[in-house]
Amino acid sequence: MSKKATGKKAAPSGKPKVLIKEKIARSGIDLLKKEFSVDVKLDMDQKQLKKEIGKYNAIIIRSDTRMTRDIIGKAKNLKVIGRAGIGVDNVDLGAATKKGIIVANAPESNMVAAAEHTIGLLLAQSRNIPQAHGSMKHGKWARSDFAGVELADKTLGIIGFGRIGVLVAQRAKGLKMKVVAYDPYVSKSRFEELGVEGATSIKSFYKQADFITVHLPKSPDTKGFVDGAAFKAMKKGVRIINCARGGIIDEAALVKALKSGKVAGAALDVFEKEPPKDSPLLKMDNVVVTPHLGASTAEAQDRAGTVIAEQVAAALNDQFVSNAVNIPLVSGEQMNMLRPFMPLCEKLGRLIVEIAEGPLDDFKITYQGGLADFDNRLLTIAFFKGMLEGRVEDTVNYVNAESIAEGRGIKVTESRRQQSIDFTNLVSVTSEDKQGKLTVAGTTIGPKHRPRFVKIYRHDIDIEPGKYMAFFRYDDVPGMIGRVGTILGKNNINIANMNVGRKKIGGKAVMSVTLDKPIPEKILKEIRSQKEFDDVSFITFP
Repeated sequence: MSKKATGKKAAPSGKPKVLIKEKIARSGIDLLKKEFSVDVKLDMDQKQLKKEIGKYNAIIIRSDTRMTRDIIGKAKNLKVIGRAGIGVDNVDLGAATKKGIIVANAPESNMVAAAEHTIGLLLAQSRNIPQAHGSMKHGKWARSDFAGVELADKTLGIIGFGRIGVLVAQRAKGLKMKVVAYDPYVSKSRFEELGVEGATSIKSFYKQADFITVHLPKSPDTKGFVDGAAFKAMKKGVRIINCARGGIIDEAALVKALKSGKVAGAALDVFEKEPPKDSPLLKMDNVVVTPHLGASTAEAQDRAGTVIAEQVAAALNDQFVSNAVNIPLVSGEQMNMLRPFMPLCEKLGRLIVEIAEGPLDDFKITYQGGLADFDNRLLTIAFFKGMLEGRVEDTVNYVNAESIAEGRGIKVTESRRQQSIDFTNLVSVTSEDKQGKLTVAGTTIGPKHRPRFVKIYRHDIDIEPGKYMAFFRYDDVPGMIGRVGTILGKNNINIANMNVGRKKIGGKAVMSVTLDKPIPEKILKEIRSQKEFDDVSFITFP
């Protein structure tokens, strides 16, 4: 699973040629000039780029240049595309991967800047610094109007404990704050190692925090994560900071909480719509706002240029490219065997964390049948990807999923068995939640290798995964299937497929269903409120 560049020839001039298409730090340019022929062409348009890209072995871009399929198709000598920053939405990853071109970015370049901006907003709103500044600029001297609160001995709550969350925690502890964090994908030992209390539930988290800062990725799962119900669960007088992504906090609910006094103040660097025209938040005296400045430091911009220059140099020298974002290379024979199981393993990773009661730290993955003859590390990475994607602040891919999991204290043990009693190939994942041993398993069937879930919770099932799925664990008594069907039917939610599994009559049973559309939370609550149901989980698979 090498992350080295593929061996393409240098352009005819001898030294590999690098095109710097957008502005980067001078130190990055100088680093590349030591070994390579470097052209800096900041005014080159897309048409000219398509014409000239064939001359280059590497290109460095930021966000304005679009590396489309057409341009990549003309890049006959290109080994690496370097993105000086985080996002790679402007690069056709599929086309680049198909041509064996490494795509690398600089994901850590702005982490310190984002963490420091978070602390800056924490201080600014606690002491009303921007408001006092504005007052004095208008000729006033109103000391009594801007009394603030101290941070020492207060509790800072961090939602999302990835790398930026950790940096914020370290800085807050330097201010003598107590830090509590909520992230179900970080192990207890990792929290302990950093001297941070790990909240076991979001409700207990909200009850403790005097200040709350969010550091989650933006995804369908995190949109509106901090909503009206969340504000109700918080302490009166709590203060909110968001330097992560707009939309994670429900702005309408925040305005309501600010007006009621439930939330004493907020400091926002990001918004649901940017720029936030006509937002009531801009008119509120207890809200501090900045125009998405989290990564806007000279050091962060310079660091991105230097880091990406190092990544490009590594690729051109056939060395390890630590920030490659596209899939690592494996042999053709291996990929033919593993490819059908990669989406299955992603789904198993998402499935087991969604149905678990409480966080999971340790997993055992067993590969059975023909899979036992192969190096299955790529499938384990697929499992990590499915488990973490959309739940951590980083963009998760097949290159970084394993290191992100390791950084969060998540451990996986692999085992292999040559024989599988019921299936030609089988992937099983086990862990332990509050109820004890938890297992999910899957396989593929037929010439098209259609994925199947064959075990969930502690029961055998047989169902093909769909985009929208619900899983019910309940007492095996008459009428339960009809009860679920009736509730979904009266809410115009169609069941596309269903499977039921149980171990014994009158014990516990599991119902798995695929649906045509999502189940609203209020309907899930209606089902959960019935005493026969032990657990109800709804999952949207990518």
